[in-house]
Amino acid sequence: MNILAIGPHPDDIEIGCGGTLIKYARAGHNVNLMVFTDGSFGGDPQSRRNEQIEAAKFIGVKEVFWGNYRDTELSCNRELINKIDEVINKINPDVFLLNFWADVHQDHRAAAQAAISASRYIKEVLFYEVPSTQHFEPDVFVDIQDVLTQKMELLKKHASQVNRTKVENLSILESAQSCANFRGFQGRVKYAEGFKAVRILKEIK
Repeated sequence: MNILAIGPHPDDIEIGCGGTLIKYARAGHNVNLMVFTDGSFGGDPQSRRNEQIEAAKFIGVKEVFWGNYRDTELSCNRELINKIDEVINKINPDVFLLNFWADVHQDHRAAAQAAISASRYIKEVLFYEVPSTQHFEPDVFVDIQDVLTQKMELLKKHASQVNRTKVENLSILESAQSCANFRGFQGRVKYAEGFKAVRILKEIK
Protein backbone atom coordinates (compact mmCIF):
# COMPACT_ATOMS: atom_id res chain seq x y z
CA MET A 1 0.00 0.00 0.00
CA ASN A 2 0.92 3.63 -0.35
CA ILE A 3 0.82 5.61 2.89
CA LEU A 4 0.87 9.41 3.12
CA ALA A 5 1.18 11.24 6.44
CA ILE A 6 1.04 15.02 6.65
CA GLY A 7 2.30 17.26 9.43
CA PRO A 8 2.24 21.01 10.03
CA HIS A 9 5.79 21.03 11.49
CA PRO A 10 8.82 18.76 11.66
CA ASP A 11 8.17 16.17 14.44
CA ASP A 12 4.34 16.32 14.46
CA ILE A 13 4.04 13.17 12.33
CA GLU A 14 6.54 11.21 14.42
CA ILE A 15 4.83 12.16 17.69
CA GLY A 16 1.36 11.35 16.40
CA CYS A 17 1.85 8.23 14.33
CA GLY A 18 5.56 7.37 14.25
CA GLY A 19 5.04 3.87 15.62
CA THR A 20 2.35 3.12 13.05
CA LEU A 21 4.56 4.37 10.22
CA ILE A 22 7.47 2.22 11.42
CA LYS A 23 5.18 -0.80 11.31
CA TYR A 24 3.90 0.07 7.84
CA ALA A 25 7.46 0.47 6.53
CA ARG A 26 8.61 -2.79 8.13
CA ALA A 27 5.69 -4.59 6.51
CA GLY A 28 6.92 -3.43 3.10
CA HIS A 29 4.48 -0.61 2.42
CA ASN A 30 5.51 2.69 0.80
CA VAL A 31 5.52 5.43 3.45
CA ASN A 32 5.64 9.09 2.37
CA LEU A 33 5.57 12.30 4.40
CA MET A 34 4.51 15.86 3.67
CA VAL A 35 5.69 18.57 6.09
CA PHE A 36 4.16 22.00 5.59
CA THR A 37 6.43 24.41 7.50
CA ASP A 38 10.10 24.85 8.37
CA GLY A 39 9.58 24.88 12.13
CA SER A 40 11.57 28.13 12.39
CA PHE A 41 9.45 29.53 15.21
CA GLY A 42 10.47 26.57 17.37
CA GLY A 43 14.13 26.41 16.37
CA ASP A 44 16.68 26.81 13.60
CA PRO A 45 14.91 25.94 10.33
CA GLN A 46 17.88 24.14 8.75
CA SER A 47 18.45 22.07 11.89
CA ARG A 48 14.78 21.13 12.03
CA ARG A 49 14.79 20.19 8.36
CA ASN A 50 17.84 18.00 8.91
CA GLU A 51 16.19 16.38 11.92
CA GLN A 52 13.11 15.62 9.84
CA ILE A 53 15.23 14.03 7.12
CA GLU A 54 17.02 11.83 9.67
CA ALA A 55 13.69 10.83 11.22
CA ALA A 56 12.33 9.90 7.79
CA LYS A 57 15.39 7.72 7.14
CA PHE A 58 14.89 5.98 10.48
CA ILE A 59 11.28 5.14 9.60
CA GLY A 60 12.18 4.00 6.09
CA VAL A 61 10.26 6.72 4.30
CA LYS A 62 10.25 6.65 0.52
CA GLU A 63 9.97 10.42 0.00
CA VAL A 64 9.51 13.62 2.04
CA PHE A 65 7.57 16.47 0.44
CA TRP A 66 7.96 20.01 1.77
CA GLY A 67 5.31 22.70 1.75
CA ASN A 68 7.95 25.43 2.33
CA TYR A 69 5.63 27.61 4.39
CA ARG A 70 6.78 29.72 7.32
CA ASP A 71 6.05 28.41 10.79
CA THR A 72 2.96 30.02 12.46
CA GLU A 73 1.78 31.50 9.13
CA LEU A 74 -0.07 28.54 7.62
CA SER A 75 -3.50 29.29 6.17
CA CYS A 76 -6.22 27.00 4.88
CA ASN A 77 -6.62 28.28 1.35
CA ARG A 78 -6.74 27.09 -2.23
CA GLU A 79 -2.95 27.17 -2.57
CA LEU A 80 -2.38 24.82 0.35
CA ILE A 81 -5.13 22.44 -0.75
CA ASN A 82 -3.66 22.37 -4.26
CA LYS A 83 -0.20 21.56 -2.87
CA ILE A 84 -1.62 18.62 -0.95
CA ASP A 85 -3.61 17.56 -4.03
CA GLU A 86 -0.39 17.46 -6.07
CA VAL A 87 1.26 15.10 -3.61
CA ILE A 88 -1.86 12.94 -3.36
CA ASN A 89 -2.02 12.65 -7.15
CA LYS A 90 1.63 11.58 -7.22
CA ILE A 91 1.44 9.08 -4.35
CA ASN A 92 -2.13 7.80 -4.81
CA PRO A 93 -2.35 6.89 -1.12
CA ASP A 94 -4.40 4.00 0.19
CA VAL A 95 -4.08 5.43 3.71
CA PHE A 96 -3.92 9.13 4.57
CA LEU A 97 -2.90 10.27 8.07
CA LEU A 98 -3.38 13.85 9.26
CA ASN A 99 -3.32 15.80 12.50
CA PHE A 100 -6.64 16.35 14.28
CA TRP A 101 -8.46 19.60 13.50
CA ALA A 102 -9.21 20.66 17.11
CA ASP A 103 -5.91 22.12 18.28
CA VAL A 104 -4.59 25.16 20.13
CA HIS A 105 -1.98 25.82 17.40
CA GLN A 106 -3.20 27.80 14.40
CA ASP A 107 -0.93 25.93 11.96
CA HIS A 108 -2.42 22.63 13.09
CA ARG A 109 -5.97 23.86 12.56
CA ALA A 110 -5.16 25.19 9.09
CA ALA A 111 -3.29 22.04 8.07
CA ALA A 112 -6.13 19.78 9.14
CA GLN A 113 -8.84 21.78 7.39
CA ALA A 114 -6.88 21.86 4.13
CA ALA A 115 -6.02 18.17 4.34
CA ILE A 116 -9.65 17.21 4.97
CA SER A 117 -10.58 18.88 1.68
CA ALA A 118 -7.64 17.42 -0.23
CA SER A 119 -8.30 13.87 1.01
CA ARG A 120 -11.96 13.87 -0.04
CA TYR A 121 -11.57 10.90 -2.44
CA ILE A 122 -9.23 8.73 -0.34
CA LYS A 123 -10.85 5.61 1.10
CA GLU A 124 -9.02 5.51 4.44
CA VAL A 125 -8.40 8.79 6.24
CA LEU A 126 -7.37 8.91 9.90
CA PHE A 127 -6.62 11.74 12.32
CA TYR A 128 -3.70 11.40 14.73
CA GLU A 129 -3.06 13.41 17.92
CA VAL A 130 -0.21 15.58 19.16
CA PRO A 131 0.30 17.23 22.59
CA SER A 132 -1.58 20.39 21.55
CA THR A 133 -4.63 18.43 20.32
CA GLN A 134 -7.96 19.03 22.05
CA HIS A 135 -11.14 16.95 22.42
CA PHE A 136 -9.62 13.85 20.80
CA GLU A 137 -11.59 10.62 21.17
CA PRO A 138 -9.95 7.85 19.11
CA ASP A 139 -11.94 4.99 17.65
CA VAL A 140 -9.07 3.18 15.89
CA PHE A 141 -6.00 1.85 17.69
CA VAL A 142 -2.67 0.48 16.44
CA ASP A 143 -0.71 -1.73 18.84
CA ILE A 144 2.85 -0.34 18.96
CA GLN A 145 4.26 -2.32 21.88
CA ASP A 146 6.71 -4.12 19.58
CA VAL A 147 8.06 -0.82 18.19
CA LEU A 148 7.79 1.45 21.23
CA THR A 149 11.57 1.47 21.72
CA GLN A 150 12.01 2.37 18.06
CA LYS A 151 9.46 5.17 18.39
CA MET A 152 11.43 6.63 21.30
CA GLU A 153 14.61 6.48 19.17
CA LEU A 154 12.68 8.12 16.34
CA LEU A 155 11.61 11.03 18.54
CA LYS A 156 15.24 11.53 19.61
CA LYS A 157 16.02 12.36 15.96
CA HIS A 158 14.21 15.64 16.63
CA ALA A 159 16.83 16.48 19.25
CA SER A 160 16.10 20.20 19.33
CA GLN A 161 12.50 19.53 20.35
CA VAL A 162 12.82 16.75 22.93
CA ASN A 163 12.67 19.09 25.91
CA ARG A 164 10.37 21.75 24.45
CA THR A 165 7.15 20.58 26.09
CA LYS A 166 6.75 23.79 28.16
CA VAL A 167 6.11 21.47 31.13
CA GLU A 168 8.78 21.39 33.82
CA ASN A 169 10.81 18.15 33.96
CA LEU A 170 8.78 16.50 31.20
CA SER A 171 10.34 15.48 27.89
CA ILE A 172 8.47 14.66 24.70
CA LEU A 173 9.68 11.08 25.13
CA GLU A 174 7.94 10.76 28.49
CA SER A 175 4.84 12.46 27.15
CA ALA A 176 4.66 10.16 24.12
CA GLN A 177 5.13 7.02 26.19
CA SER A 178 2.45 8.08 28.67
CA CYS A 179 0.05 8.77 25.81
CA ALA A 180 0.85 5.38 24.23
CA ASN A 181 0.17 3.66 27.55
CA PHE A 182 -3.19 5.42 27.94
CA ARG A 183 -4.28 4.79 24.36
CA GLY A 184 -3.08 1.21 24.72
CA PHE A 185 -5.36 0.69 27.70
CA GLN A 186 -8.26 2.07 25.68
CA GLY A 187 -7.38 -0.32 22.85
CA ARG A 188 -6.89 -3.24 25.27
CA VAL A 189 -3.13 -3.52 24.75
CA LYS A 190 -0.16 -2.08 26.66
CA TYR A 191 0.94 0.59 24.16
CA ALA A 192 -0.95 1.99 21.20
CA GLU A 193 -1.40 5.00 18.96
CA GLY A 194 -4.95 6.25 18.72
CA PHE A 195 -6.67 7.55 15.61
CA LYS A 196 -10.03 9.12 14.80
CA ALA A 197 -11.52 7.96 11.52
CA VAL A 198 -12.75 10.38 8.90
CA ARG A 199 -13.61 7.33 6.84
CA ILE A 200 -12.60 3.69 6.50
CA LEU A 201 -13.82 1.54 3.63
CA LYS A 202 -14.25 -2.07 4.73
CA GLU A 203 -14.05 -4.74 2.05
CA ILE A 204 -15.72 -8.04 2.85
CA LYS A 205 -14.15 -10.97 1.01
